[in-house]
Parts: sequence; structure tokens; C-alpha cells
Amino acid sequence: MKKLVIIAFIALFSSVSSFAQELKFGHVNMQEIILLMDEMDSAQVVLEKFGKELQETFVSMQNEFQSKVNTYQQMSANWTPAVMQAKTEELQSMEQRLQQFQASAQQDIQLKQQELIAPVQAKAYEALTNLGQANGFIYIFDISTGSVGYFNEKMSVDVSEMLKNALNIPLDKKMRQPAAQQ
Repeated sequence: MKKLVIIAFIALFSSVSSFAQELKFGHVNMQEIILLMDEMDSAQVVLEKFGKELQETFVSMQNEFQSKVNTYQQMSANWTPAVMQAKTEELQSMEQRLQQFQASAQQDIQLKQQELIAPVQAKAYEALTNLGQANGFIYIFDISTGSVGYFNEKMSVDVSEMLKNALNIPLDKKMRQPAAQQ
């Protein structure tokens, strides 16, 4: 009986280990892949232009505000209390509009970024799904999210090159550097 249990255990262990060897796991840095896509380059250009336009508007509003502050500082000694109060309220209102514009602009940039990047991400993940299905992977871990605590690179397949090929990204393409802020 003891020998039968040992033989059954060995048979079970060998079938489980041979099954485990057939499992196919992969890993990829999706953030890098997405940043290398041509569509992402185009999205970045549009986003930078959008941000620059908002920045120019904000700078124009700041310049107008500063001009009124300078006028206020130079002329306030000659104004009546009623004019002084009206000019003070005007400056406070302008300052509040500046702050509101800045907050709104940040939200607009985030929304524009989501609008531009969502289709790029969808395309990349669709290609990853197709690649995983076509190559028989059980899991492909995205190592850019940091959610994988450990993976053995020798036992996991790096699918980055396969995914780059599927998305027509040249293998030697490097990530685009953002335009310098002025």
C-alpha cells in the first residue's frame, strides 16, 4: 500500500511538472511600447501644441494683470476711495480668474492627454492580446506597472520585440524626448 501511494505520488508529480513546463509566460514593458508607437509621437506633438497655446494665453493674462497692478501702485495715491475700491475689486477679480484659468487649463490638458492616448493604448493592448493568443501564452505580465514582484527572466519570454513587430515599431527606435520647456 505504501509503495502504491509513493508510485501514485511520483506519477502525479511528474505529470504536474510536465504540465507546468508547457505553460508559457511572458513579460513586456507596455509603457515603453506605447511611448515608442508612432501614434504616441503624433499625440505628444498635438498635446505639446495644445499646452503651449494654453500657456501663451495664461502668460498674456498674467501680463495684463501685472500691468494693472503697476498702474494701481503708481496711481492709487491720486484716486478717490470709491475709485480705489473699484480698482482693488477689479484686481482681486482678475487674480481669481487667473487662478481659475490655471486650474481649468490643467484639467483641459489632462482630458486632452486621455483623449489622445486612449486609442493608442487600446491599439497596443489589442496587439498584445492578439500576440498572446497567437503564441499560446497563458499570462503576459506588464512589468512597467510594478505589479509583478518577481519574475524569472530565464523562464519568462520577453515579448517586446514580437509586440514591436506587430505594431510596426522599428526595433532600434528610441523613446522621444519631450520638447524643452521655455
